[in-house]
Amino acid sequence: MGALKNKMQEHRKTRGFSQEKLAQTLGVSRQTIISIEKGRYKPSLPLAMIIAEIFDTRVEDIFILEEEDYK
Repeated sequence: MGALKNKMQEHRKTRGFSQEKLAQTLGVSRQTIISIEKGRYKPSLPLAMIIAEIFDTRVEDIFILEEEDYK
């Protein structure tokens, strides 16, 4: 399976959210936000969908699955 990359920090900063404010909005810890942004934690699909909704964009615009050669 390919690696999951994300542009969450970029979207967060563009929307003017601090890590703490985004964490409060999502009902998660600031450490969770840090871990997602650094690629150490992969959010569940429902959480990823809520993040995309908050940023008024698609999940695919924030979380990118880098494809590997599956042949």
